[in-house]
Formats: sequence, structure tokens, C-alpha cells
Amino acid sequence: MKIKLIFQELTALAQLDQSETSGKIFGALPLESRVSRWGEEIYFEIPVVIKLEPGARAEVELGELGYWPEGNAFCIFFGPTPISKNGQPRAYSEVNIIGKLLETPVEELKAIKSGAKVKIEQA
Repeated sequence: MKIKLIFQELTALAQLDQSETSGKIFGALPLESRVSRWGEEIYFEIPVVIKLEPGARAEVELGELGYWPEGNAFCIFFGPTPISKNGQPRAYSEVNIIGKLLETPVEELKAIKSGAKVKIEQA
């Protein structure tokens, strides 16, 4: 399941995995929201409510996408967050891993500011 994350400054392609969380998010598309930043993480609330799935984790990889149940939020990890160790991205608390960015250099995401609009749609 491929999606497009559309910001004013750029469009990023991503691949969702086959998890229950990914399926519910994909089925709810298109979605629009406003982003928040937490270090080098972009997150934004979406109208999808799901609990933690088995395999949820706080240690994430560069370019991974997550769903944070505590905030009903879609997360994009592209660098260290305030609680990172050794420069690796780390979520505030456990997230359901839902996929990974494709083709978009994570460096470009650093230009996205809190309050920016984002739209997610099927690719």
C-alpha cells in the first residue's frame, strides 16, 4: 500500500506495511491535518483510533512511519528526538510501526515547520 504525504514544500512517497493499523489508516484516506515537530519527528493527529499492536516499540529507524495511540497520531521519524540515544530516532512512547518512507531524503523533512498543512492520500 503506497501513500503520498503532501506538504507545501514537498511530496514524500511511503510504503505502508500489512498491519491492522496500516490497513485502517489506508482505508481512511484521504486525510488532512496540521503537523507538530518534536526534534526530528513530524507527527499529526488523524481520525483513526487503534490500540498498540504486538511488536510496538519506541526505538525506531530513520525514515520509519509510526502510529502513536496516545495521541491518535501519524509519525514520521527522520532524525533524533529529545530523548534519542546515540543519534537514533526514538518515539516518546511505543508506536505501531506502519511503514517506511520511499525515495524522499529525510533531510528535506527538516524544512517542515510546526503548523504546516499535510495531506495523506493513496499513491
